[in-house]
Amino acid sequence: MRSGTPSAAGYGEDAEGLARRYESVAFEVVHEEFLPWLPPAPSRVVDIGAGSGRDAAALAARGHQVVAVEPTRELRRIGQRLHADAAIDWIDDALPSLSGLRGPFDFMLLSAVWMHLDEQERVDAMRRLAELVAPGGCVALSLRHGPVPAGRRMFAVSAAETAALAGRFGLATVHRSEEPDCLSREGVSWSALVFRAERHAAPGVSR
Repeated sequence: MRSGTPSAAGYGEDAEGLARRYESVAFEVVHEEFLPWLPPAPSRVVDIGAGSGRDAAALAARGHQVVAVEPTRELRRIGQRLHADAAIDWIDDALPSLSGLRGPFDFMLLSAVWMHLDEQERVDAMRRLAELVAPGGCVALSLRHGPVPAGRRMFAVSAAETAALAGRFGLATVHRSEEPDCLSREGVSWSALVFRAERHAAPGVSR
């Protein structure tokens, strides 16, 4: 699962336009709800579905050791170009398997990714996140609701369903909020969720 992964459908065709849109809004504005949950000291973090690299660069600027996961070749190349001076380790990988990713991570960011996964992929992906996050670490996830753009693969996924699935794998919900779309797209809204890994894995969950 690389650039052709079904969950990434529609992102390569207008990568330059998408990158301009992403980069037009600051990390601190898009992810204001996640700021209190960032590690206070330099830590190992991963941005899954990194897109243009805006978020990965902002995390690197805070002193974190950052891995940026982006399956769409066009976006990955743009991100590497735009943020060439940032200390980011870019990799070509995708949910749900993330087979090339090696944990543990103290903070995991999934921005506008989760709704691209079907039901079984979401189960497999949450299991994998639980394997990769460090004990006591956080998984921050933003979930889009609303109309599906042409050419994209998206599913209607609720915050409640996502929180319940996280709980199955030892990830406790510590923050949940509903947010308007920062780009003011009609009918689009977001859920912001933060899950914290229990210090000891739940039964059946490996680290």
